[in-house]
Amino acid sequence: MAAPEEGAPTGALKEAARREIDRHAEELIALSERLHADPETAWEEHRAAAAVPELLDRAGFEVTSSYLGLETAFLARFGSGPVRIALCAEYDALPGLGHACGHNLIAASAVGAALGLAAVADDAGLTVDVYGTPAEEGGGGKIEMLDRGAFAGVDLAMMVHPAPVDVAEARPFAVSHSRISYTGKSAHAAAYPEAGINAADAFTVAQVAIGLLRQQLPASARVHGVVTHAGDAPNAIPERSTGRWYVRAETLAELAELEPRVMRAFEAGALATGCELEVEPESKPYAEFRTDETALGHYRANALALGREFAPPGQAARMNRASTDMGNVSQVVPAIHPYIGIGSLPATNHQHEFAAYCVGDTAQRALLDGAIALSWTGVDRVSPIGRAAM
Repeated sequence: MAAPEEGAPTGALKEAARREIDRHAEELIALSERLHADPETAWEEHRAAAAVPELLDRAGFEVTSSYLGLETAFLARFGSGPVRIALCAEYDALPGLGHACGHNLIAASAVGAALGLAAVADDAGLTVDVYGTPAEEGGGGKIEMLDRGAFAGVDLAMMVHPAPVDVAEARPFAVSHSRISYTGKSAHAAAYPEAGINAADAFTVAQVAIGLLRQQLPASARVHGVVTHAGDAPNAIPERSTGRWYVRAETLAELAELEPRVMRAFEAGALATGCELEVEPESKPYAEFRTDETALGHYRANALALGREFAPPGQAARMNRASTDMGNVSQVVPAIHPYIGIGSLPATNHQHEFAAYCVGDTAQRALLDGAIALSWTGVDRVSPIGRAAM
């Protein structure tokens, strides 16, 4: 990588970073399309965790696989400057929906931004880290990484997330993820129904209770889930039922007050039917996001300079409420999590139609614009104004 001359102004650093990203554009697009065509779900992203750092390895990054004992996490590092910029690469897909949240684009944009920053790392005084972060879709991969020491000493952590439209500021809900199980007793549904304890009915009672509870919940709260198993044969009383449920609130503090009320609805299902209830957290709760306003201002200006247009407030107030374990990172180190539009409307995240938009011309532009805007924001972080805000 050819860095600009020592002492180069911010504009020259940005231009050098952009040239490096443009030089690798075809490889970045190929990476995104490779991930999109081969989706892997949370904690199972073995092929993705190997594919994403390949380009970084070839570019001179020091790559650590199975980072911190997590098989599908990695760390790729370049440079030794005093300011550490971290890019977060997500690459897990949704069960049954593939890359309907566009994590293929997140990973490729992170790699591109890192390549751009590596090109100017020596002159700008940077250490560039790329964290391969598994299991964002409910598994809390970044939380596991934080608990094991990741992100220590980072001056700014960044990622860019695809959405129907561009939104600068992330305002995600705090969220808990729970696996719910009821155990009853099987019996012949026609001959001996009185001998059974119906585990499917327990979920029916719980969902009715949750539906009634919603009237007393804050307007911002969200409670939703799916029953994943509720019996095997129509002529047998279901002896076991399972489901996955999310509870969202504005903050972790509000979530701590709200979640016990929802859990009582599940307890009601067990009480009414005589089933045994088991609640197992799928991860630690995701936190609300704490935005680094200075870095967000830099990102906003850089995106506008690339010709991006941010959605008006009413439209922006939807996608930026999705939860993310990047919120937990933002509680520990300065962070931003902007959304970049792929022109998918009316299709929105977590729809098959949105997954289809995560490849193609508009997706490619979003990938490269996101990489450039993030790299320029990293350069701004080491400018005199950016340093003053640290």
